Amino acid sequence: MTIAPRKLLEDMFNAAIKAAQPERCIPPFLPKPPKGRTIVIGAGKASAEMARVLEANWDGPLEGTVVTRYGHSVPCEHITIIEAAHPVPDDAGLQASKTLLKTVGGLSEDDLVICLISGGGSSLLPLPGEGVTLEDKQNISRALLKSGANITEMNCVRRHLSGIKGGRLAAACHPAKVVNLLISDVPGDNPMDIASGPTVGDPTTCADALDIIRRYNIDIPAGARELLESGKGETIKPDDARLANVTTHLIATPQLALLAAAEVAEKAGVAPVLMGDSIEGEARDVGKVMAGIALSVRAHGQPVKAPCVLLSGGETTVTVRGEGRGGRNVEFLLSVAVSLNGADNVYGIAGDTDGVDGQEEIAGAICTPDTLRRAWDKKIHPRDSLDNNDGHSFFEALGDSVITGPTLTNVNDFRALLIL
Repeated sequence: MTIAPRKLLEDMFNAAIKAAQPERCIPPFLPKPPKGRTIVIGAGKASAEMARVLEANWDGPLEGTVVTRYGHSVPCEHITIIEAAHPVPDDAGLQASKTLLKTVGGLSEDDLVICLISGGGSSLLPLPGEGVTLEDKQNISRALLKSGANITEMNCVRRHLSGIKGGRLAAACHPAKVVNLLISDVPGDNPMDIASGPTVGDPTTCADALDIIRRYNIDIPAGARELLESGKGETIKPDDARLANVTTHLIATPQLALLAAAEVAEKAGVAPVLMGDSIEGEARDVGKVMAGIALSVRAHGQPVKAPCVLLSGGETTVTVRGEGRGGRNVEFLLSVAVSLNGADNVYGIAGDTDGVDGQEEIAGAICTPDTLRRAWDKKIHPRDSLDNNDGHSFFEALGDSVITGPTLTNVNDFRALLIL
């Protein structure tokens, strides 16, 4: 069987995205209609599409509000869609947060709240805690994004500086029944880390958040520090009585996406090797490791013989030192290309399943055995691009960017190294 490497990589990425589409994963988890009202709330890059699918499959009246990223809205008849900024929050997100809290006020135990949460919700629900301003949260978000902190650490800080995350939105729904439908974009699929857990309990503490701030030398304003040091920023704990009627379902996960890609590889006669759905670490370091494994396959047939594909997911980090246009997926892939140094028969793709890598409307990129040669022909120095965190400019110049537009889902990063 003749294998077209670029097409196979793109087909696997598209299969991963398709597997996590709300139209597939929402209907099996819908609860029964309540005696009282049905209120829909939510936040995330996939939340608008989740709301649309919910409306199409719901038998009975419903109402509510969800907030999604700019450009990710879809039309709904009964659920209001608000757009706001990601990854750095804005006033639209602040007002949306207040609207969500107002929407769930005054409910009874006969009412049902369906909460639609996906990745991106942390930035889309930026309601600050006491003594913290939106500008404070914007500056802290920028600092966290550049620091190299992983998503678990960033979201711990976000929860404790919030007026809505860390279970606070669920507590506001009490005594209504709450059903959480979550699309996971975080390593380990812990609900408290998906959009910083607005409707689930949080066992972490203000002290944990302060430790993270110290670890990464994050400069925070006096109001934020007072909120944490005083303990006033403490979140809602899992054993809180107001969370007794909360049920949580993980309806799509990174592992589900990897399995869908593996099926595509098998049909093409390529052995899939699932390296893990929750790989973290510096993107360029993970790239070196994955490239090393690919070279071992090529040279020794270990840990598996070619043709094969190394599949992985998770969320790497980038400690920003340069001034380029970057994202963790293109940073990973550029590191892979540099480490492979033009090795024959090794191809790669890396992309964010939501269609946005970093702050660019670009999902990721593809690398081929001639990536470095083509870059040099254009007088582009690959190692300099990597040092400047300039992956998007690098792959864009080669015509190797992967652009999907908003995918309306989000199960984190997808990475595949194909060895033929």
